[in-house]
Amino acid sequence: MEKQTYAVGDRVEKWCEACGEERGHVVATVTKRGLISRVTCPKCGTRSSFKNSAQATGTRSGAQTGTPYDWTRTYRAGQTMLHPTYGLGEVMALVEPKKIDVLFSDRMRRLVHGRAET
Repeated sequence: MEKQTYAVGDRVEKWCEACGEERGHVVATVTKRGLISRVTCPKCGTRSSFKNSAQATGTRSGAQTGTPYDWTRTYRAGQTMLHPTYGLGEVMALVEPKKIDVLFSDRMRRLVHGRAET
């Protein structure tokens, strides 16, 4: 069985001690062999070590499972989307009735949603 390698910016599921829940974390550092060494929680910002022997419940890195981003659609926290420019992202928070914070592999971005078509 071939071991999966990771890159900085990939997403993995891990228990966050600070938040007290299992959530997607962003890979912060990897070893030369492509194994994860540290991850960052996108919600609280905590950086923690990652044990590769006890791989988390799954990865979201290679699977582009998000639905295409549509600014007329209304999103909720936890949904994934596939943005044509930024790639795969996860909705982290509803900021205003028509704005959301989305975590992409490079950084958090604020996008509009739920807008009526003109």
